[in-house]
Amino acid sequence: MSEYQLYTLPNGIRIAHKNVPNTKIVHCGIMLDIGSRDERPDQAGLAHFWEHMAFKGTQKRKAYHIINSLEAVGGELNAYTTKEKICFYASVLDSYFEKAVDLLTDITFNSVFPEKQLEVERGVILEEMSMYLDSPEDAIQDEFDTVVFPNHSLGVNILGTTESVKGFKREDFQKFIDENLDTEKIIVSIVGNLDFKKVVRVVEKFLRDIPLKRTSRIRTSPIEYTATKQILEKNNNQAHVAIGRPSFALNHPNRLPFFALVNLLGGPGMNSRFNLSLREKYGLVYQIEAGFTSYYDSGMFAVFFGTDPQNLNKTLKLVDKELLNLKNKSLGFIQLKTLKEQLKGQLAMSEESKQGFMLMMAKSLLDLDKVEPLSKIFSDIDNITNAKLSDLANEMFDANHLSTLIYK
Repeated sequence: MSEYQLYTLPNGIRIAHKNVPNTKIVHCGIMLDIGSRDERPDQAGLAHFWEHMAFKGTQKRKAYHIINSLEAVGGELNAYTTKEKICFYASVLDSYFEKAVDLLTDITFNSVFPEKQLEVERGVILEEMSMYLDSPEDAIQDEFDTVVFPNHSLGVNILGTTESVKGFKREDFQKFIDENLDTEKIIVSIVGNLDFKKVVRVVEKFLRDIPLKRTSRIRTSPIEYTATKQILEKNNNQAHVAIGRPSFALNHPNRLPFFALVNLLGGPGMNSRFNLSLREKYGLVYQIEAGFTSYYDSGMFAVFFGTDPQNLNKTLKLVDKELLNLKNKSLGFIQLKTLKEQLKGQLAMSEESKQGFMLMMAKSLLDLDKVEPLSKIFSDIDNITNAKLSDLANEMFDANHLSTLIYK
């Protein structure tokens, strides 16, 4: 794909566009640098609730018209909330690009949070929370956030709590928006076969009148962390385990090499060390994964798996063994080369998703103020050394700094 183009509106909102020839589909989204970590304790779950309520009515559209607007022409409309972002996005035939931008602008900036719909959606979110709580593999991931980030908003479930969700009122949404909305931290991201001048003209038509707004919000960094081990009785058919610790922030120089190390350990490939040992060799798990998430000022490394309670101790020992091997044994030349090529292939394939690239482009511009070309990322991967991987393994897999949460 060609390089992206940028244009900044007078109100600070940035337009990012990547032209992709030979497609009739355009992917577009509005991403805001607001997430669940920006909530106060009494606002837990409000960002996610806002995302839901954005579809329930604006100053000129009822909920039905919002849902039907793009679906009726074969398009898709969606949204998501993370710890640090809210995004509303759509995919449509390019002939309906203007229609999509109009709708996305409307639900992002003109929601009215109707009282009747608020009560309906409150019930929907409470059911969503129940669904996650009934799924131990999901519940343990959310609860482990609290273990790694105690007494901090990064450790709070994005969905909030039953009490907080039940207590939200209409005015709470607008107050949260007013406290956190910053037009210089909003990206309108577009990927499709469109002329950039047309993109700017259309987006400007709908967003130029959004008033410039700055926020004095300061994100406080997590500082408390002590490795702990917790065992909770859940009476599940499987024992579910989470192991991990805080890790590297978005701008940290160790972020990419550590990502490579975690990918080797338990990434999506069937040839990850955890999968080859615990599943393929010993048959102790159906799925085991290791992940690394970076935030503005911190990060989280975590391993998740489920196993028969009778095999729990054996499985834990094998996990420890794989971590110890990475600490004590350097990769061979072929192993290191394979790791790098596999990582480059995975990243290249993820960029093939035009919708995925649209979302990544917006997030990268908000987080890093740039979008690294694949050639630069590949060069950085090629520069990863065995010494760096060994140093990181010894630092990050130190048992004294790893927390464990077990559902039995």
